[in-house]
Amino acid sequence: MPEAAGHAYSALPARGTLLGFDFGLARIGVATGELETRRAGSLTTLRAASADQRFAEISKLLAEWRPVALVVGIPTHLDGTEHELTRRCRRFANQLRGRFGLPVFEGDERLSSDAADAVLREAGQGNWRERKTQLDAVAAQLILQHFLESLDHDRP
Repeated sequence: MPEAAGHAYSALPARGTLLGFDFGLARIGVATGELETRRAGSLTTLRAASADQRFAEISKLLAEWRPVALVVGIPTHLDGTEHELTRRCRRFANQLRGRFGLPVFEGDERLSSDAADAVLREAGQGNWRERKTQLDAVAAQLILQHFLESLDHDRP
Protein backbone atom coordinates (compact mmCIF):
# COMPACT_ATOMS: atom_id res chain seq x y z
CA MET A 1 0.00 0.00 0.00
CA PRO A 2 1.27 3.50 -0.70
CA GLU A 3 2.07 5.94 2.04
CA ALA A 4 1.33 9.65 2.26
CA ALA A 5 4.64 11.48 2.32
CA GLY A 6 6.07 9.37 5.12
CA HIS A 7 2.73 8.65 6.77
CA ALA A 8 1.92 4.95 6.82
CA TYR A 9 -1.70 3.87 7.05
CA SER A 10 -0.81 2.24 10.37
CA ALA A 11 -0.01 5.71 11.75
CA LEU A 12 -3.68 6.69 11.51
CA PRO A 13 -5.48 6.72 14.84
CA ALA A 14 -8.35 4.29 15.50
CA ARG A 15 -10.77 7.22 15.65
CA GLY A 16 -11.03 10.49 13.83
CA THR A 17 -12.50 12.25 10.87
CA LEU A 18 -11.12 12.19 7.36
CA LEU A 19 -11.98 14.54 4.52
CA GLY A 20 -11.90 13.19 0.98
CA PHE A 21 -11.53 15.23 -2.20
CA ASP A 22 -12.49 14.60 -5.82
CA PHE A 23 -10.39 17.30 -7.48
CA GLY A 24 -11.51 18.84 -10.73
CA LEU A 25 -10.54 21.97 -12.59
CA ALA A 26 -14.00 23.54 -12.20
CA ARG A 27 -15.28 21.81 -9.05
CA ILE A 28 -13.94 19.89 -6.06
CA GLY A 29 -16.18 17.30 -4.43
CA VAL A 30 -15.73 16.87 -0.69
CA ALA A 31 -16.72 13.98 1.55
CA THR A 32 -16.33 13.20 5.21
CA GLY A 33 -15.60 9.84 6.79
CA GLU A 34 -14.92 8.30 10.18
CA LEU A 35 -12.07 5.92 10.94
CA GLU A 36 -13.97 4.17 13.73
CA THR A 37 -17.05 3.30 11.68
CA ARG A 38 -15.26 3.09 8.31
CA ARG A 39 -18.17 4.98 6.71
CA ALA A 40 -18.03 7.97 4.36
CA GLY A 41 -20.70 10.43 3.30
CA SER A 42 -20.87 13.17 0.70
CA LEU A 43 -20.46 16.67 2.09
CA THR A 44 -20.32 19.46 -0.49
CA THR A 45 -18.96 20.63 -3.82
CA LEU A 46 -16.62 23.61 -3.94
CA ARG A 47 -16.99 25.86 -6.97
CA ALA A 48 -14.53 28.66 -6.19
CA ALA A 49 -13.16 30.59 -9.14
CA SER A 50 -9.57 30.95 -7.91
CA ALA A 51 -7.11 28.73 -6.07
CA ASP A 52 -7.04 31.20 -3.17
CA GLN A 53 -10.83 30.99 -2.84
CA ARG A 54 -10.71 27.17 -3.02
CA PHE A 55 -8.15 26.95 -0.26
CA ALA A 56 -10.08 29.47 1.86
CA GLU A 57 -13.19 27.26 1.57
CA ILE A 58 -11.12 24.16 2.37
CA SER A 59 -9.66 25.94 5.39
CA LYS A 60 -13.20 26.58 6.69
CA LEU A 61 -14.07 22.90 6.24
CA LEU A 62 -10.91 21.85 8.08
CA ALA A 63 -11.75 24.19 10.97
CA GLU A 64 -15.29 22.78 11.16
CA TRP A 65 -14.52 19.06 10.76
CA ARG A 66 -11.00 18.94 12.30
CA PRO A 67 -9.83 15.92 10.28
CA VAL A 68 -6.86 13.79 11.28
CA ALA A 69 -5.96 13.21 7.61
CA LEU A 70 -7.06 13.97 4.06
CA VAL A 71 -7.60 11.72 1.05
CA VAL A 72 -7.31 12.97 -2.53
CA GLY A 73 -8.58 10.91 -5.43
CA ILE A 74 -5.90 10.31 -8.05
CA PRO A 75 -7.23 9.53 -11.52
CA THR A 76 -5.45 7.23 -13.92
CA HIS A 77 -6.34 5.49 -17.13
CA LEU A 78 -7.98 2.08 -16.68
CA ASP A 79 -4.61 0.41 -17.25
CA GLY A 80 -3.12 2.45 -14.38
CA THR A 81 -1.07 4.84 -16.49
CA GLU A 82 -1.10 8.51 -15.64
CA HIS A 83 -2.60 11.36 -17.63
CA GLU A 84 -2.60 15.18 -17.31
CA LEU A 85 -5.16 15.31 -14.49
CA THR A 86 -3.14 12.75 -12.49
CA ARG A 87 -0.31 15.27 -12.10
CA ARG A 88 -2.71 18.08 -11.22
CA CYS A 89 -4.37 15.98 -8.52
CA ARG A 90 -1.00 15.08 -7.01
CA ARG A 91 -0.09 18.76 -7.06
CA PHE A 92 -3.36 19.54 -5.25
CA ALA A 93 -2.53 16.85 -2.65
CA ASN A 94 0.93 18.38 -2.14
CA GLN A 95 -0.61 21.85 -1.77
CA LEU A 96 -3.00 20.53 0.91
CA ARG A 97 -0.10 18.90 2.73
CA GLY A 98 2.01 22.07 2.57
CA ARG A 99 -0.75 24.51 3.53
CA PHE A 100 -2.41 22.54 6.30
CA GLY A 101 0.28 20.19 7.64
CA LEU A 102 -2.00 17.14 7.68
CA PRO A 103 -1.21 13.68 6.34
CA VAL A 104 -2.59 13.44 2.81
CA PHE A 105 -3.25 10.03 1.29
CA GLU A 106 -3.96 9.21 -2.32
CA GLY A 107 -7.10 7.26 -3.21
CA ASP A 108 -8.01 5.48 -6.42
CA GLU A 109 -10.35 7.67 -8.45
CA ARG A 110 -10.82 5.47 -11.51
CA LEU A 111 -14.46 5.45 -12.60
CA SER A 112 -15.61 7.26 -9.43
CA SER A 113 -17.68 9.80 -11.40
CA ASP A 114 -19.39 7.04 -13.39
CA ALA A 115 -20.10 5.11 -10.18
CA ALA A 116 -21.38 8.28 -8.48
CA ASP A 117 -23.75 8.93 -11.38
CA ALA A 118 -25.06 5.36 -11.08
CA VAL A 119 -25.59 5.79 -7.32
CA LEU A 120 -27.55 8.99 -7.88
CA ARG A 121 -29.67 7.40 -10.62
CA GLU A 122 -30.45 4.45 -8.35
CA ALA A 123 -31.48 6.93 -5.64
CA GLY A 124 -34.10 8.35 -7.99
CA GLN A 125 -32.17 11.33 -9.32
CA GLY A 126 -33.28 10.86 -12.92
CA ASN A 127 -32.57 14.39 -14.12
CA TRP A 128 -28.95 14.94 -15.22
CA ARG A 129 -28.95 18.55 -13.98
CA GLU A 130 -29.99 17.42 -10.50
CA ARG A 131 -27.38 14.66 -10.47
CA LYS A 132 -24.64 17.00 -11.69
CA THR A 133 -25.01 19.25 -8.62
CA GLN A 134 -24.21 16.28 -6.35
CA LEU A 135 -21.94 14.23 -8.59
CA ASP A 136 -18.56 15.48 -7.36
CA ALA A 137 -19.44 15.16 -3.66
CA VAL A 138 -20.71 11.61 -4.20
CA ALA A 139 -17.56 10.77 -6.20
CA ALA A 140 -15.50 12.06 -3.24
CA GLN A 141 -17.61 9.85 -0.96
CA LEU A 142 -16.87 6.78 -3.08
CA ILE A 143 -13.13 7.58 -3.16
CA LEU A 144 -13.08 8.01 0.62
CA GLN A 145 -15.21 4.90 1.23
CA HIS A 146 -12.84 2.82 -0.90
CA PHE A 147 -9.89 4.22 1.07
CA LEU A 148 -11.56 3.38 4.40
CA GLU A 149 -12.32 -0.15 3.25
CA SER A 150 -8.71 -0.60 2.13
CA LEU A 151 -7.60 0.11 5.71
CA ASP A 152 -9.32 -3.06 6.91
CA HIS A 153 -7.12 -5.12 4.61
CA ASP A 154 -3.94 -3.56 5.95
CA ARG A 155 -4.51 -3.79 9.68
CA PRO A 156 -4.12 -6.88 11.84
